[in-house]
Amino acid sequence: MTEPNPTITPENPVVVLGGGPAGLTAGYLMAKRGQPVLVLEATDMLGGIARTEIRNGYRFDLGGHRFFTKATEVNELWDEIMGDEFLQRPRMSRIYWNKKFLDYPLQGMDVIKKLGPFELMRAGLSYLWAAITPKGPEDNLEQWVSNRFGKRLYTLFFKSYTEKVWGVPCTEIQAEWAAQRIKGLSFFSAAKAAFMGNKDNKIKSLIDSFNYPRFGPGQMWERMSEKIVERGGEVRMNAPVSKINVRDGQVVSVIAGGVEIPCSHVVSSLALRNTVGFADPELSPEIRDAAKGLRYRDFLTVGLVLEVDDVVNEPFPDNWIYIHDPEVTAGRIQNFRSWSPWMVPDPDVNETCIGLEYFCFEGDELWEMADEDLVELGKRELNQLGLGDSSRVKQGFAVRVEKAYPMYDPDYDVRVGVIRDWLETVPNLVQVGRNGLHRYNNSDHSMLTSMRAVENILDGAGHDIWAVNAESAYHEEDEDPKEIQPYINVPTPKSMEKPLSE
Repeated sequence: MTEPNPTITPENPVVVLGGGPAGLTAGYLMAKRGQPVLVLEATDMLGGIARTEIRNGYRFDLGGHRFFTKATEVNELWDEIMGDEFLQRPRMSRIYWNKKFLDYPLQGMDVIKKLGPFELMRAGLSYLWAAITPKGPEDNLEQWVSNRFGKRLYTLFFKSYTEKVWGVPCTEIQAEWAAQRIKGLSFFSAAKAAFMGNKDNKIKSLIDSFNYPRFGPGQMWERMSEKIVERGGEVRMNAPVSKINVRDGQVVSVIAGGVEIPCSHVVSSLALRNTVGFADPELSPEIRDAAKGLRYRDFLTVGLVLEVDDVVNEPFPDNWIYIHDPEVTAGRIQNFRSWSPWMVPDPDVNETCIGLEYFCFEGDELWEMADEDLVELGKRELNQLGLGDSSRVKQGFAVRVEKAYPMYDPDYDVRVGVIRDWLETVPNLVQVGRNGLHRYNNSDHSMLTSMRAVENILDGAGHDIWAVNAESAYHEEDEDPKEIQPYINVPTPKSMEKPLSE
């Protein structure tokens, strides 16, 4: 237990805003170290975008959240929370491109067969041209990718899918997004992995196995919440924040669910736009305009319960498939039974849970479509892709997710900088997580930001939270690399004994 911090008392606890991966990590670590802590979640579900939706016992992950990290302390936290409830799962994923399925990670002979000699020659010449010519500017994603892979490979494998995800041309997405998301992946590293394998999972984008909670990621957040309460903390549901009261450069209280809560510190995973909007007294027009200018990409999942004859191979054996086809609205499709057999109520019944992901903006035509129409769209596209028989769909539903992905548009960094300048004047308010930092972090890096925040508050560590996942030490390799211990591979039901890759 940590020595008492005189500012943290039961009457003035640490208040954590948001019950997603970042918020719950902060709450758990505070409670573990004996500090009074209160986690506030606006909805009736934990996990944010990483939650698990349940319909009649069928479980659906919003987006697919694999648990893999090179940050040893995050890995140890996952193991501490989940114990033997982690499954070790093989990764199987493909790219749907040009009416064909390409293995991903790339397999050399598969690429040669699917692309053909003419297209391979074009891609190779394009890469060589990019390699020998001056790089030029790298202000946007198109320039960044083309400089490293060549314009032809960019056009074939990056452009259509990326623009489907973000809803804007690649020329309007800052290069920083590509540098963060596919760091360590180059033409030669991808080619080497294709022909020789991705030894030791050195390239994070190409890992071939991952860990996953038996009942989906929601199980992780429920367990973490339970442990917070067991250690004396509180997790309060259906408590949306409406005001953050700042007096003399300090947050003194938060109003959530209509109740004013005094606090010593606030750890916020709220979107920067919301944190600024909730501040009282009202902030300057410059700061408010910067927050209003931050953009987010929203998305929705169409969940389908599907009867199949062969649970291993139908409707497809992949965990997920990227849809690089502009004729299909869906951007990605998941088979959650391939993630875990326990995503269905009875693992011995021939059924599976399918999730089709649609990227959109809140308020656009897709977002406003009625749920039953979205289900019909998902069923049509399932047939169109040749990935399932919609006549065997037993039930379907749609889930909308606001502010799922912070956008890296041309002005986002300037706007974030303005807000950061204000945050530095409020030392007991710290932002963490994906939307809290307006940084496209995975769950592991979101949790790592909270670890650093807790260390700053309790130990005076002085970590720069904004630097987490901005440097390769955080993104690709642990600063002190250690062998990651394998999780227990929980036995699967008899109907799932055949490996997914067979």
